[in-house]
Amino acid sequence: ADLGDRVMTAAIRTAGLVKRYGATTAVAGVDLEIEARQIFGLVGPNGAGKSTTFRILLGLQKPTAGQVQVLGEPMTAERADIRRRIGYLPTNPSFPKYMTPIQFLEFVGSVIGMSQDRAKVQLSRLLQAVDLTNAASQKIEGFSTGMMTRLGIAAALMNDPELLILDEPTSGLDPAGRKQTIELIRELTGRDRTIIIATHILGDVERVCTDVGIISGGRLIYTGPMSEMRRLARHGTITVEIEGNTTAFEQQIPLLDEIGSVTWERVGSEYRIAFLGEEQLPVYIHRVLDLVDRTGVDLLHFNTGEDEIEEAFLRRLEEDRTRGFLRAAAWAASQDITGAKDEIDAGIPGHPAL
Repeated sequence: ADLGDRVMTAAIRTAGLVKRYGATTAVAGVDLEIEARQIFGLVGPNGAGKSTTFRILLGLQKPTAGQVQVLGEPMTAERADIRRRIGYLPTNPSFPKYMTPIQFLEFVGSVIGMSQDRAKVQLSRLLQAVDLTNAASQKIEGFSTGMMTRLGIAAALMNDPELLILDEPTSGLDPAGRKQTIELIRELTGRDRTIIIATHILGDVERVCTDVGIISGGRLIYTGPMSEMRRLARHGTITVEIEGNTTAFEQQIPLLDEIGSVTWERVGSEYRIAFLGEEQLPVYIHRVLDLVDRTGVDLLHFNTGEDEIEEAFLRRLEEDRTRGFLRAAAWAASQDITGAKDEIDAGIPGHPAL
């Protein structure tokens, strides 16, 4: 597709985006469209191409092929005017350890051309927003990973950007730090800006993002609303914690659906039951509760749905790998057929080899 022929209303549009490093392809023909004011999650394992895609969107790397438009304009290395409208948090950010947060954010303000007065007002507001006011005059040298991440978010917001790009913002954080960072990002979502978050932690995407893209091997294999991603997880997983006559409960688990479509594992008093059949999840929930009733066990805990996004994501990746194997097999078969045809054609007088 030619982006020049389209009315640019999205924050991000790419067409046929490719980036190669020698024989290695980091990004392989990505067509991406992110509407303004979306909270978009770019999800994929490490090495999938997320950070490379971001560097291209920022004009820090030139694509091998394809087109890129950011905030309605073609993005190149020379477009510093566009970059001034973008905030960026790299993975595991590092800062001058001898500086304090105030000094560093003042430095960021000077780099982007802010007046000293405006920079002081902005950094004061941001340090409060990211909960670093009490550490504002401390040297960065002693900061934890979570504090460094929050300072990085503050720095990315100094220019009040229209587009905010966060590359693995919860990387290296403990559960409390992840929770605090996600809550901070959620607070930013009400503003008039577009936010893109790259992560391999699917729970973070589910809590914050309105839309999601899945990238694998440099290719975008899914993009759409988060609600649709949830619907991809047709096959549900139900976890129950029970006490009592668990033997009778276990014996009847395979009968909850057709033979072979139910798998389960037990950890202590907890049973994790996965349904691979054609029924919708509410049907399976009813059957499990009915089994609890029939066997007379005591139900201590019942949970479903928390892993649906991850399972759907993994299923997408597995389907993609399978298609890749099939494509490779088909290509190999076609080569064998072509080679055989060449040999036959070469042996027939008056019939030139192809």
